[in-house]
Amino acid sequence: MGEHDLNRRQFIKTASVVSVAAAAMSVPFISARASDTRFVGKTLRLLTWSDDTGLAALRNIAATFEAKTGAKVIADRTGSTSEMVAKLKAGGDRPQYDIITLAGVGAEGLAAAGLLEKPDLNRIPNLADVPAQYRTGAGGHGIGYLLWCNSLVYSTRTLKQAPDSYAALWDADLAPNIFLPPPNWTEAMDLIIIAAKLAGGDEHNIEPGFKKLAELKDRVVTLGENPNQIAELFRTGSLDMGGLYAPAFFPKQIRDPAYSLGATFGMKEGFYTDLMLSVMPKNRPGDTDLAYAFIDHSLDPLVQGKMAEDIFNGPVNAKAIISAEARKSPYILTPEQIADKAIMHDNAFLATVHDQWIRRYTEIFSS
Repeated sequence: MGEHDLNRRQFIKTASVVSVAAAAMSVPFISARASDTRFVGKTLRLLTWSDDTGLAALRNIAATFEAKTGAKVIADRTGSTSEMVAKLKAGGDRPQYDIITLAGVGAEGLAAAGLLEKPDLNRIPNLADVPAQYRTGAGGHGIGYLLWCNSLVYSTRTLKQAPDSYAALWDADLAPNIFLPPPNWTEAMDLIIIAAKLAGGDEHNIEPGFKKLAELKDRVVTLGENPNQIAELFRTGSLDMGGLYAPAFFPKQIRDPAYSLGATFGMKEGFYTDLMLSVMPKNRPGDTDLAYAFIDHSLDPLVQGKMAEDIFNGPVNAKAIISAEARKSPYILTPEQIADKAIMHDNAFLATVHDQWIRRYTEIFSS
């Protein structure tokens, strides 16, 4: 889509190469099988996120893949999709990586540059259990492996019950102090559409949305570029509610009572999702069968369930195994919730309007 998507995770600036075994925090939950011994001793090079989503992928996907196959996964981690794109482009026709996990817009750019192989879907058996809209992206060059899901986040000190509608953002008595996403994030585009729908319009009749957003101006404490700062504002009691924002930004803080930070996907209007992709560079250094096995493993129902429970991303596999205890959580998504409430971005449409919408949004909250 645009540069605002490329920088959605720019708040993390570090990059490091790590051993997956060192990053794994617990004993892998998938054991080796005799049928996978053909991969023993082989190496797969992975580029993934520096943030908690990347660490969760190392714990739940890479470490369990090593245990299952006897292969070694060497992970390079970086903080934004734009950095991932730059790394692959810098490698030219000799890429460093076998698999890259990144946002869809980055995959689209790499595919357009002719740097990606289009996977053979017949070599990924677990795709059979993934709904069609989540199977591929970037013109078939990427395989969906999780959903980045946005919701409302709120102070459990201020609100004793989770909000069930985005209209709660406009309730000054319920939430006097709020935050909104920054204008260059896709979440802001979704919020504009939500505001329009609450005001009787929609994405094609957007003017009511900007008028409704202007009603929030005097209560906005910050446009949340930095998730760590947002968490601290909740901890100190300076924020009551905000969104759209991903609970995946706050896996530790949500679990820490000191932050009084809650999240919900239970809005009656639904919640927005962004498909994250695994891609295979052309001329990659490793074994092709191993790369396909890794992608298929990332879609394993148990792996998908563990990722959802660990990091609050949405599973793409409709048979993802979510534990009974996790199903009680308001911010751990189940396949049933996704089928019922998830809304996919219309990236093609947003690409035609995002520059104008960013300008209007910025004008409202900067004056």
